[in-house]
Amino acid sequence: MAAERRTIGMGMDYSPSSKAAARWAVDNLLKAGDRIILVHVLPKGADASHKELWKSTGSPLLPLPEFMEMNVQARYGLNPDKEILEILQAASKSKQVEVLAKIYWGDAREKLCEAVDDLKVDSFVLGCRGLGPLKRALLGSVSNYVVNNATCPVTVVRGPIGSSA
Repeated sequence: MAAERRTIGMGMDYSPSSKAAARWAVDNLLKAGDRIILVHVLPKGADASHKELWKSTGSPLLPLPEFMEMNVQARYGLNPDKEILEILQAASKSKQVEVLAKIYWGDAREKLCEAVDDLKVDSFVLGCRGLGPLKRALLGSVSNYVVNNATCPVTVVRGPIGSSA
């Protein structure tokens, strides 16, 4: 019986914790034939030329080679971490994984949960800033919200010790 192709969503803001989540997913979760979708959420005020056209549905799905082009990143107002993109590109080749990117605009908590449903992901991976109880109460925790509201299993990967991103 052939394994079913899985779609794995990954919250990505290129912080140390989201980089740790990407590395963890590549090393521990991805299998040959999987599809991984990097989900970026930019604040409502972020300026992007396509924002008005895609503000309710997010950008179209962008294949990794297209997403890695500087003019595409600039068009959407992103500044991705080259190291993470190279890790994902290597995983794409070695594990035969399809890597796509999608950009949303708005509240990260809500948009990540919307992405889970819109993209029909089988599981979702994101980083955790490791806020203490007081900061978490004041600022809110994106990872906690996604764990409690997403309609699929969610893996939260703690970032490097001492990272406040």
